Amino acid sequence: MNAATLAAVVLSLFSAVAYASAAVAQERLASRNAGAGLRRLISTGAWWGSVLLNAAGALLHVVALKYGPLTVVQPLGALTLVAAVPLGARVAGRRVSVVEWRGTALTLLGLAAILVTASGPAPEDVLSLPQALAVAGTTMLVIGVLARPGARPGLRHASASGIASGVASALTQTVTVAATAGSDSLPGWQVIGVALLVAAFAAGGLILSQTAYRGGLGGPLALVTLANPVSAAVIGLALLGERLQGAAAGLLLALAGAGLAGWGVVALSRSTPEPVPASVPVAPERVVIPSPASAGASTGASVLDDEEHPVASVLALEARSAPVEPSLLPRRPAEPGHLTSL
Repeated sequence: MNAATLAAVVLSLFSAVAYASAAVAQERLASRNAGAGLRRLISTGAWWGSVLLNAAGALLHVVALKYGPLTVVQPLGALTLVAAVPLGARVAGRRVSVVEWRGTALTLLGLAAILVTASGPAPEDVLSLPQALAVAGTTMLVIGVLARPGARPGLRHASASGIASGVASALTQTVTVAATAGSDSLPGWQVIGVALLVAAFAAGGLILSQTAYRGGLGGPLALVTLANPVSAAVIGLALLGERLQGAAAGLLLALAGAGLAGWGVVALSRSTPEPVPASVPVAPERVVIPSPASAGASTGASVLDDEEHPVASVLALEARSAPVEPSLLPRRPAEPGHLTSL
């Protein structure tokens, strides 16, 4: 692994932590505002905090794309889910389970195998403007199909968000290489046009992920994590001339690594606990107060209506006269010569 690839890996690690923090913040915001619209969300400080975290992750991701190819940088996005597991557990006040640690280990092993075969020189090729427009149009069509109204919107929106983010990364690499290396394939005005496409897909991916996280963090984040590198790797291998090292053996190793990473991501998504339902208020028990007339009898207790407080039950008793009224005046003696009894 050369110095450029190592720099891309380190930057991708920090980017994954920032993206994981943003995902946890978005999931908590979505769970607290399940029925809120986008206008209400963007008026909260928590929303803009998650936007800043996403922006920090995107900035680190852009710099990583400068030093590493898409086939290296994008699979490292799976570390977002690995980092989100302990962060989400800490926020929820629980410990990371054994299944979650196992999924983390499988994901890391799979990523290591992919890095061995995908490590290459710094990217030099960029997408031409017709290629960028074709990729953008195809992506918009796929996102439109996935984001249509219907059942299971969370998972479909998560897939659309991952594809949008992967395409945004591919276009970002084109803008970064063309702007910093002085590539002749893209004039300045075309670079600006591709940059606008990057902004549109990045914003769309953020909004789609916010909608997806309303159903929880595990499953939607797993789909975002898987769809992102797959879409970016397709563009890198098909249009940017990126190749895997090791010929057939390298391809087999990369496929095995992808399988392990996918297995780990699925394990992590399934091990995420379901949100705890809100506690249902328990109705107060029926208060039974015996009537004074039947206090000594074995049967015949009167049951009052349910009250919210025991004091209210006492106050609800009917006013009755006592059987013997005490006298405050001294009684006269029955016979003379006796003291008056008090």
